[in-house]
Amino acid sequence: MRLGALLVATLFVVGSPLAWADSVPMVVGGSRVRVEDYPFAVYLVDRSGFQFCGGSLVGADKVVTAAHCVSGRSTANAWVVWDREDKLGTDGVVAGVRDIWVHPRFTSSMRGYDVSVVTLSTRLPGPYVPLAAPQDTALYAPNTMATILGWGAVSSSGSASRYLVKGTVPITTDAACRAAYGQTYLSTAMVCAGYQNGGVDTCQGDSGGPLISGGRLIGDTSWGRGCAMAGYPGVYGRLATYYDAIEAQVNPEMSAVPTRR
Repeated sequence: MRLGALLVATLFVVGSPLAWADSVPMVVGGSRVRVEDYPFAVYLVDRSGFQFCGGSLVGADKVVTAAHCVSGRSTANAWVVWDREDKLGTDGVVAGVRDIWVHPRFTSSMRGYDVSVVTLSTRLPGPYVPLAAPQDTALYAPNTMATILGWGAVSSSGSASRYLVKGTVPITTDAACRAAYGQTYLSTAMVCAGYQNGGVDTCQGDSGGPLISGGRLIGDTSWGRGCAMAGYPGVYGRLATYYDAIEAQVNPEMSAVPTRR
């Protein structure tokens, strides 16, 4: 299975439409990191090899990403690339997609519910990143430092990074996020992270990728104004809000067990 995936992988690095940023790659203001340090970080490609989103491995065959990444996309036009730091390399596994679940209340990223669970046709050994649960409120506390990861653009108008890169950003207050985005920001559905002066942020291509705090997946990259702009933090899906819905997809056998009263 792994060898077959590696053979397929060579098709995904020839003639890709992306322009690769080979020097000083960054998630805007971040730095290159080793994929073995963040083995749950994955990216999504289409049949042409174009990397269009990121994601997080939360189970042997389950990836959490943003709903806007895969809503309306067929399983025949999506693959998940795991354990590959360099997008021009052939390391790791290219896994097919067997099923795509999009939160049933999703309509657009700016209206919340921007979460999806992709089921792979290949089981991966992990390790996986645990989800934030509703009781993990401390992980969302303002000024808590969080990690962002991705292979996306290096600036609002820049090309995509060739390598996995990482940034560190503080969780903002709800008030600061609402000052930036008005009533579009929904505190129960979203969480903002970034510096008031900007400089570090996720960008195009990073959508669906992880926001990590306390070793847990607390958010998925969703939307924002530009990339790393002062006064406009990145907006992420608040995954603790959707914990039960996500868990029902990740561990359906557990959610089917009746609760003992």
